[in-house]
Amino acid sequence: MSASIKGLFAKPCAYPGCNQLTYGSSGYCDTHLTQLKNERVKNYDSKRQSSSKRGYNSKWREARLAYLTEHPLCVECEKRGIVTPATDVDHIIPHRGDKQLFWDRDNWQALCHECHSRKTATEDGAFGNEVKNERQTKKTNCG
Repeated sequence: MSASIKGLFAKPCAYPGCNQLTYGSSGYCDTHLTQLKNERVKNYDSKRQSSSKRGYNSKWREARLAYLTEHPLCVECEKRGIVTPATDVDHIIPHRGDKQLFWDRDNWQALCHECHSRKTATEDGAFGNEVKNERQTKKTNCG
């Protein structure tokens, strides 16, 4: 019987030619799991337009700062009774280039970076997540 950690059995890494044993559900050793995640992020980033082309310019930076001044705490952390400074202004429904939706303050929420990153990764398909459409997107629950 194979050795186990936390109830999982050791298996060879799924990366071609790697014989390192892995205990995780991903099937890859830590080295190759990190490598694959980095490749996915690089591939995703190479397909995106620059931030300024997506509308994140000086006008946005000014509006963002004003919004964070008015809404200084992460709304998701607050739901869990945790006080965390907000650092990011999130578009509740991804604007996907729609300028009207981009500037609609009713579509904004203040989030800490951790909550915003989690929500964005979930919506945009980063780290192997399925890309969600607008109907599937709602205010995040990062807890």
